[in-house]
Amino acid sequence: MHDYRRAFSLEGKVALVTGAARGLGAEAARALVQMGACVLVTDILEKPGRELAEELAAGSAGARFVRHDVTSEADWERAVALAVQAFGGLDVLVNNAGIESGALISECSVEDFRRVLEVNVTGVFLGIKHAIRAMAPGGAAGRGGSIINLSSAAGFIGVTAHAAYCASKGAVRLLTKAAAVECAQLKNGIRVNSLHPAIIGTTMGQQFIRDFVDLGLAPDLAAAATSMLALHPMGRFGEPRDVAGAILYLAADVSGWVTGAELAIDGGVAAA
Repeated sequence: MHDYRRAFSLEGKVALVTGAARGLGAEAARALVQMGACVLVTDILEKPGRELAEELAAGSAGARFVRHDVTSEADWERAVALAVQAFGGLDVLVNNAGIESGALISECSVEDFRRVLEVNVTGVFLGIKHAIRAMAPGGAAGRGGSIINLSSAAGFIGVTAHAAYCASKGAVRLLTKAAAVECAQLKNGIRVNSLHPAIIGTTMGQQFIRDFVDLGLAPDLAAAATSMLALHPMGRFGEPRDVAGAILYLAADVSGWVTGAELAIDGGVAAA
């Protein structure tokens, strides 16, 4: 009989989570540790990042923090090397770090557009690149692994005043598929999948709603929230744990035949 308990376990696995100082990333790190993984918490926010790593290390096999700008290749090399050095490998990468910027297309500066793509797309590309180098046979870890990229429901559908964000998350969606196919054909034991949350009750989720008020597209926050909530057939915004559960599934061996998938965690937004 297949051992499903073992298939869902993350005991002995090493994970790196970007943008993990707060919000979705912090919840993902907590979930991974709870299921037995060692976690390298990375972020540009040093104080909350270190505090989270200390919290996790107090009751786990291991957790550490490193300052990490995902747009810097040198920072990626340093973070991956630290994960391998500190915990003995790298089995899971959660490319969570990202930003959003609300602006009508006619008013969006090219600098803001480039900044969103640099963090949300180039940052994910660099993560995939250096995780593959470490995880593939002959790499510093060398035992394959799972790369989980945070895209968005905005990677499926267009959203007014968020063209840069939609463009970036659509790019993550297809970058994921290209990497998944390449890794599968090279038979390096690495799976690559994307997650597509709708609005989550985090600082970024709240800012996403606030953008509509700031741009004069809604009279106040209550009206903006009501309008956004109407897009979610299940009648509520998501919570970080909704996404963390999907991350656990894709990190574990139970999802061993899943690659190139796009998992909508959106209360039905993309289906409606």
